[in-house]
Amino acid sequence: MSQAEAVTPKLRDTLNPPPNHPPDSSHWYSPETGIYSSTHPTIPLPPDPFLDTVSFIFSQTHHNHNGHSTALLDSSSALSISYPALFSLVKSMASGLHHRMGIRQGDVVLLLLPNSIHFPVVFLGALYLGAVVSPLNPLSSEPEIAKLVRQTNPRLAFTTPENAPKFQSSSKNNNNSNSKANIPLVCVPEHANLDETSPKFEAFLKLVHSNADLAPRPVIRQQDTAAILCSSGTTGASKCVVLTHANLISTIELFAKFEASQYEYPSSKNVYLAALPMFHIYGLSLFVTGLLSLGSAVVVMKRFDANEVGKAIQKYGVTHFPVAPPMLMALTQLARRLPAPQDTFKSLKQVSCGAAPLSDNAIQEFVQALPHVDFIQGYGLTESAAVGTRGFNTKSCRKYSSIGLLAPNTQAKVVDWITGSSKPPGGIGELWMRCPGVMKGYLDNKEATELTVDKDGWLHTGDIVRIDHDGYLYVFDRLKEMIKYKGFQIAPADLEAILISHPEIVDAAVTGAPDKECGEIPVAFVVKKHESMLTQAAVYDFVAKQVAPYKKVRKVVFTQSIPKSPAGKILRRELRQSLMSSRL
Repeated sequence: MSQAEAVTPKLRDTLNPPPNHPPDSSHWYSPETGIYSSTHPTIPLPPDPFLDTVSFIFSQTHHNHNGHSTALLDSSSALSISYPALFSLVKSMASGLHHRMGIRQGDVVLLLLPNSIHFPVVFLGALYLGAVVSPLNPLSSEPEIAKLVRQTNPRLAFTTPENAPKFQSSSKNNNNSNSKANIPLVCVPEHANLDETSPKFEAFLKLVHSNADLAPRPVIRQQDTAAILCSSGTTGASKCVVLTHANLISTIELFAKFEASQYEYPSSKNVYLAALPMFHIYGLSLFVTGLLSLGSAVVVMKRFDANEVGKAIQKYGVTHFPVAPPMLMALTQLARRLPAPQDTFKSLKQVSCGAAPLSDNAIQEFVQALPHVDFIQGYGLTESAAVGTRGFNTKSCRKYSSIGLLAPNTQAKVVDWITGSSKPPGGIGELWMRCPGVMKGYLDNKEATELTVDKDGWLHTGDIVRIDHDGYLYVFDRLKEMIKYKGFQIAPADLEAILISHPEIVDAAVTGAPDKECGEIPVAFVVKKHESMLTQAAVYDFVAKQVAPYKKVRKVVFTQSIPKSPAGKILRRELRQSLMSSRL
């Protein structure tokens, strides 16, 4: 059996016409307007203006959890929350927040929490009350926490005991008196034991065990703000993205449900492994909202560990594993080390990768290591509530290096970033998207909002893409990260893909360094294999043989690691700072 034939066979061929006859582009691309439309049928979204995310989730769950009753399960302890119990806990949390903590509709509740089965309970409980939830990376520094507190002015914060001191310290340097130590802190158990008796968790236990029947039901509109998430932004520094209940509902319908519909078996039979961070839009849209509307089981890991992943997949019969690139590469390495990976991963049907670019080499290595698993990539932004594209494989069409087809109800343009003209299929330009997931805006930043979402509703993503003649998208790089060498545009990702293909290079990143003569020059940061004798000159030559002269790497820096975000994105800003500090 060939590698292609080995991929999960029960894929639902929903393209019209069938994918072995690529869809006529006249149905999804307009030369007159330059607009690409989704090749998938439009999905009707709930029209009721008075609808909140939580009510929508559990109205769907009621019909969808017949396959199994487990909603959330802790991977380390096997403690679980059933679907009936989950809704009760969410209502109890809402009641406790209101009656015990004085939280009202519109108040901001901050979450500085790692993954746990408690995270969705807190998040959804606050939303059910009409409060606004702002999740933050639990690894955030004190200045980062202080900045978010100043921006959002939260009434309450949930955190872990080890992170509680960060609020105390950050408040000392915070000039906003409303966001100092006045913020009550609720410490959440680090493990999944709801019967935790430690006094430090007493406040949390009182909240989660409040009388669910006393949960207030305010009038919540779809256009009301539901969440404030941090984003690196399509331009400039990080910003606070404001998402509405309508945005989150569209994410459930156009991202989570759409992905689950690619297979012939019911979504209630799916078991997802949640190792992606729940504070990030990728993990939030799946594990905290979308999948819970489908009746799927979510196995929660506090943090990613490749060895523990293998055990969890085997123990709990995991079928779906959404990942970021570093996780995918670790999974590939684990599969290669195991004597019989097909036994450990026999339940696994799909691995989906997103949040950051992935090299072709990493894709091929994964597909070869686990040929029975359906591999796809996807694309979305915090600013689009994770709605964007999803990979779509069929028996006759597998484009692993593509980020997939436009999601239902989604339009796109590919725009030349110099002339502003629209590009037809095959052309390269900046991706503009328009969909129901597009954010309300950046918090208290009208100028940045208008620069990112234009008057016609187009979200200017800042990503350089190409859409092929079958409607599949390919990402090349970030517009703001393009290197301008003597007027030529150089995409760092192109050079990184070449560097990583070298047998003695483990990881690599490329950024631009200022140069008086050339404007900018490409600088490669390279992590080489242990005990490798690879030289800078060898790296120069290796790249030079594969690119046009203007794309050649001009400097090489050997380093121990490449700085990356929790989602796997290369932190080029840190690389540029290291260049300036060392004056390379």
